Amino acid sequence: MIFYFDNAATTKIKPEVLEEMMPYLTEDYGNPSSLYTPGRKARRAIEQARERVADLINCNKNEIYFTSGGSESDNTAIKGIFGPNDSQIVTTKIEHHAILESCKAMEKQGFEVTYLNVDKNGIVDLEELKQAISDKTILISIMFANNEIGTIQPIEEIARIAHSKNIIFHTDAVQAIGNVPIDVQKMGIDMLSMSSHKINGPKGVGALYVKNGIEFEKFINGGHQEKNKRAGTENLAGIVGFGKACEIAKQNMEHHIKYLENIRNYFMQEVSKSIENIEINGSMEHRLPGNINISFKGIDSTALVLELDKKGICTSSGSACNSSEAEPSHVLKAIGLDDETAKSALRVTFSEFNTKAQVDYLVNNLKYCVEHLRN
Repeated sequence: MIFYFDNAATTKIKPEVLEEMMPYLTEDYGNPSSLYTPGRKARRAIEQARERVADLINCNKNEIYFTSGGSESDNTAIKGIFGPNDSQIVTTKIEHHAILESCKAMEKQGFEVTYLNVDKNGIVDLEELKQAISDKTILISIMFANNEIGTIQPIEEIARIAHSKNIIFHTDAVQAIGNVPIDVQKMGIDMLSMSSHKINGPKGVGALYVKNGIEFEKFINGGHQEKNKRAGTENLAGIVGFGKACEIAKQNMEHHIKYLENIRNYFMQEVSKSIENIEINGSMEHRLPGNINISFKGIDSTALVLELDKKGICTSSGSACNSSEAEPSHVLKAIGLDDETAKSALRVTFSEFNTKAQVDYLVNNLKYCVEHLRN
């Protein structure tokens, strides 16, 4: 039996989502660009999904562009922005690699990129942000919530700073979508990246929100899909599933947040009673409800992940996109941890499928594995 506690990496697809997808994998498989009846039915399904995604973040449906996931959305937001080659992009040192690597690619083209520091909790210094802005700044990209330590940034304040200088503000909200309420109009967000498989939807589909009036380069050339911004036949069943996952997330938001907070806090309570020499990484006040990141002093978290795996327990030593690297997490280094403490960090992320009984099993085995490795 598998006990899954790595929901920041991916989530279990909900039965209602799979049920809604199935007809578009079997009977209603028409190409949405086709003029005949099955094609028109597929097109209607995509537009219904677009409405559901838009409803989750309170935007117009024509501001949603479907992609293959969060990484493509991030790449499109960074590389698609218009500006001369000496323009400046401002981001942070704790972004997902989809942002950091896209920024490196822009640097090779002549763009200047400023990487902001964060404090010990992973939060951006707004004064440093203000000082980093120049007359060449065209884009500020700061993630909504961090994928490793769960820290939530002061998004509305960042947006106000950006708009005071007529700068576009993009946020990678892959971890935040469905886990905290997001209103792009109220918060002043111009562009936002999201991914289906982080909110109990299928893999291989995501979206980029782009506020009407903002121009960006197409990322994939070919046909005229997605308002001529992303060529290629749409992932019909995936988009339908993503839309359904967004609808469920909106309806279930309050219960979802409370459930995750309760089960995470119970886990922290039991771990604190059972295991010595631990350190919580990141802010507890400004944090995703289902995320906890703990350093277990004196051990290597990669070894801990593998020991827990022998017990049927899935956890993480960092981002799933970077889990094979031997170097300490760039996020944990950015908040000031030394190499030893950073390498001892375990990320545990919960979902509504987790129970207190499962948490008890996790804590008991975590205590045994930590003691075993320390000895």
